[in-house]
Amino acid sequence: MFDLVIRGDRVVTPAGAGAYDVAIQGGKIVALAAAGTFATDSAKRMIDATGKIVMPGGIDPHVHCKWYSPLPDGTVLNTDPPSVVSRAALYGGTTTMIDFARWTHGNTIQQAITKRHEDWTAQCYCDYSFHVMVEGDLPPEIFPQLAEAVRSGYPTVKIFTTDITPSRKGRMVDFGDIWEVFKVVAQERGMCVMHCEDNDIVMHMYDKLIREGRVGFEHMAEVHNAMSEELSFRRVLGIARNVPGIALYFLHVSAASGVEAIREARASGMPMYGETLHQYMMYTEEDYKRPNGQMYHTYPSLKSENDRQALWAGTVDNTIHTVATDEVCCSLKLKTHGKRIDDTTGGNVGVEPRVAVMYSEMVGRRGYSIEKFVDLVSSNAAKILGLYPRKGALTAGADADITVLDPAKRTILRNEMLHESDYSPWEGHEVHAWPTLTVLRGKVVVENGQFLGDLKDGQYLYRKISDEIRSGPML
Repeated sequence: MFDLVIRGDRVVTPAGAGAYDVAIQGGKIVALAAAGTFATDSAKRMIDATGKIVMPGGIDPHVHCKWYSPLPDGTVLNTDPPSVVSRAALYGGTTTMIDFARWTHGNTIQQAITKRHEDWTAQCYCDYSFHVMVEGDLPPEIFPQLAEAVRSGYPTVKIFTTDITPSRKGRMVDFGDIWEVFKVVAQERGMCVMHCEDNDIVMHMYDKLIREGRVGFEHMAEVHNAMSEELSFRRVLGIARNVPGIALYFLHVSAASGVEAIREARASGMPMYGETLHQYMMYTEEDYKRPNGQMYHTYPSLKSENDRQALWAGTVDNTIHTVATDEVCCSLKLKTHGKRIDDTTGGNVGVEPRVAVMYSEMVGRRGYSIEKFVDLVSSNAAKILGLYPRKGALTAGADADITVLDPAKRTILRNEMLHESDYSPWEGHEVHAWPTLTVLRGKVVVENGQFLGDLKDGQYLYRKISDEIRSGPML
C-alpha cells in the first residue's frame, strides 16, 4: 500500500503536463501512472487535485537566513533565521532553499561550513543546501580547502567582484584570485556562482554622488548601474575562457547588458547560466520613489524598464534559467533604516509569494507553458546546481516534494496572509493561483492554510554538478 497518491489532470512531469496519479512511498515518488490507475484502497490517503496544478516543489537557489546585516552605526544585526524563512517557503510552495556558508579570514572553509550547519541543523522546516562564499584577499591555503569542499558535496563557490558599498570593504576578490579559484573549481568539477559588478565604477559613482549631495537611495541605479554589470560580466567571462572546464552561474542578473553577455557566451559554447530575481522582473528604479521605496531594493540595484524587459526576454530564449529571491527576511524598520545610497539594506522578503507571483506573471499574463514556469522556479535550479533528479522533478525515484497550485485561489496579496515579516513588497499584487498543498519528501507540511511541518523535517542536501551541465550551455 502506498503512503499517499495525488491524482491530477495537470501534473507537470519531465515529459510534460498531463493527467497522472503520483504514488508516494517512504518519502519518494515510486510510480507515475495514468490518472485513475490506482484504486482508493491502494493508498493510506488519496488526494484529488483535479482542476489544480501539481508540480515539483519550488527551489529558491539564493536565500540568506540568519544573515549579518551591517548598520550605519557599525553594529551588526542578524536577520530572521531558517525557522522563519523555511516556514514561509513551505506556505508558498517552495520545498528547497540554497543559502551561503561565509568564509572569513582567520578561519578555514570547513570551519565556515560547520558554523553554518550549526545555524541550520534542526532549525529548518524544508530541505536546504549551501553555496560556499569567499571574500577579500585569498590566502594560498584556502585553495586546497575549496577543493576538498567541492569534493565533499559543497560544489558551488560564490565570489564577489565588488565590495558593494564603501562600508563593506574587503568583500571583493581580485581577478588574480578569481582566476585561481576558477582553476581549482574546474579541476574538482564544481561551479562558481558570481556576484558581478565593476568595483571601480561602483565606488566611483558612490564618490561622485556623495560629492554632489545626491545621496538618497532613489539614486541607487546610478551607482549600481548597467555599465558596471556589463564590464564585470565580460571580464569574468574573459577569465573563464582561459580556464578549461569552468562553469559559471551568474547570480541576480539585473541588466540587459548582463543578459546579453551570458547570451553571447552560451552561443560560443560556454557552460554559463543566469539567475534573476522576481523583484528585478517586476520593478524598476522608478519604484524607489514610492513610499518606503527601500522595500524593493536589493544589490545590485533595480534598473530601467528596458532592463526589466530584457530579463523577461532572457527567460524566453533560455539565457535566464532561474528566478530566485535573494531572500533577507527582516522587519520593515530594519529594511527602511538606511536612507542613503551607501547604507540601504539589501535583500528582500519574497520566498513565500515567489511561486504564485511567477505563475501569475508567466502563465497567467504572458502565456508561458506550465512546463516553462516550473523550469524557472524549480527544475532548472535543480539541474544546474546538482540536485536533479532528486529534486525538481515528478518522476519515479525522486523525492516526493510536491506543490499543488489552485487557480481558483485567485487573490490580492496582503501582508497579513503571509508568514515572513511585517511588510511585503508584493502587497496589493494580484496572483492567479495560490498553493493549497505542499508535500516535503512525502509528508504533507501545508494543507489549506494549516501548517503541519516540524523543525526536524529539513535535511541538508549534498550536491554534485553534473557533467552534462558543465560540458556546455545546456537547458
